[in-house]
Amino acid sequence: MLASTSPGHVYLPEDAVVRDVSISVPPTGHVQPGWGHGVTANQELLAARAEIERLNARVRELATDLVRAQEAERARLARELHDGLGAQLTASRFALARIETWLPMNAAEACHEALATANTALDQLCETSHRLVEEGHAPALDDGLAATLKRWIGDFGDTTHLLTTFELIADTPMLRERLATIQNDGANTVFRIVQESLNNAAKHAAAQGVEVTLVAERRFLTVTIKDDGRGLARGARAKANRFGLAGMRARCEAFGGTLKVVSQAGQGTQIRARLPWDTLCTAR
Repeated sequence: MLASTSPGHVYLPEDAVVRDVSISVPPTGHVQPGWGHGVTANQELLAARAEIERLNARVRELATDLVRAQEAERARLARELHDGLGAQLTASRFALARIETWLPMNAAEACHEALATANTALDQLCETSHRLVEEGHAPALDDGLAATLKRWIGDFGDTTHLLTTFELIADTPMLRERLATIQNDGANTVFRIVQESLNNAAKHAAAQGVEVTLVAERRFLTVTIKDDGRGLARGARAKANRFGLAGMRARCEAFGGTLKVVSQAGQGTQIRARLPWDTLCTAR
């Protein structure tokens, strides 16, 4: 006669002889279905999630340190350009002016042409130096991020002859107030993304116009820069660092945000940065 079973019990016939009985219990950490699998798996999952979050926070911290180091280096180079190169350019301009004064009226035409060429080159160098100094220093944000962006984008369009537009979308007073609280690193990150995108449009994209849109949503601040230039040809993404895209992406990641680039040859480029409010508003 065979033994019968029920949950947790084994029933043997009266004439059965019990020789050896062994019961195997899985060790802790190697639980099989039916031995409390759900509890241990949940604990391991929670621990894994906590570790991932810790590592992500460390990555954001390092990215923030990198961005601050880049800003400090920009400011240092801007000071050197202003104090060092700026003084030398001014001295060169006075030297050329003296040469022009001393040059005899009957000097060869080639002398006058060479002097004019030197003056033109010096003017261009002074303009480039002035622009680099301005780019090295982030603008003051006394009027708030939105007003500063609107003013800077307009000035950039006047300088480069690009048709620029700026639109702010913040549907509620709470979102507009939140936008006004962004300062320091957070505001500087948004500004640098816009600045780099417009510089790319002017220098590399051969664009005629650029649209900048700042959208304040419940959880995120989204800035979109769209130009009508030549776009990124196939293979250009591999050279993204050359266009400053890697730097923009690092800035976004430092705040737990994302950067998306959509571009096709001949159809312009759209750059979309999405940054969470909780990190933007708490940035130092």
